[in-house]
Amino acid sequence: MQKAPTKRQKDLLSVIYNYLASTGYPPTFEEMRENLGVSSNQSIVDLLEKLRKGGYIKKDSGARSHAILQLGYVAIGRPALAPVLGTTTAGLPVESIEIAGEWRSISSDVARFVEDVFMLKISGNSMINAGIDDGDAVLVQTMKEFVSGDIVFAEIGDEGTVKRFMSEDKPPYVYLKPENPNYKNILFTDDIRLKGKVISVLKSERWQSVK
Repeated sequence: MQKAPTKRQKDLLSVIYNYLASTGYPPTFEEMRENLGVSSNQSIVDLLEKLRKGGYIKKDSGARSHAILQLGYVAIGRPALAPVLGTTTAGLPVESIEIAGEWRSISSDVARFVEDVFMLKISGNSMINAGIDDGDAVLVQTMKEFVSGDIVFAEIGDEGTVKRFMSEDKPPYVYLKPENPNYKNILFTDDIRLKGKVISVLKSERWQSVK
């Protein structure tokens, strides 16, 4: 049976959440100490370790790398957050640009994927007939398998793009299809890697399904 977090653990979860939502980064040890009113780093270390063992947070390599897991969001009753990783194109592929320090809340129907999702901002109009316009943000779920018709985030060398993945039994067989007749299909090559499936698009602060 899952042991509920203590009040002190939930207080620390809330501190981490507020920093992610407001600054885009988890708090430093000093900021965590100040917000909880403690003087010892060890007290923070102990709380973090209990949260990690309880499945409420995870820590990646590097400093300031704590992230809240789904159980953590449930424990403090806050909407899940997903990182905005960068800007990619719905047009000709261009290099994906990392945008550090920005997180956005995600809708409850996709919050269960929170450990495997990220957001990308769209630049370009090659996917307008799929309801993805220039300036929109898309939510991408990382996957290893895809089916024909999925809208995907693909890396082509060092560049990234959002297109519809197509796999057919006639030429050109496997390709990336734009949803705008002004753009050409991109034939699949060994340089193309599918990184995730677009599962939602953010328009006017509301999440919508993709077409």
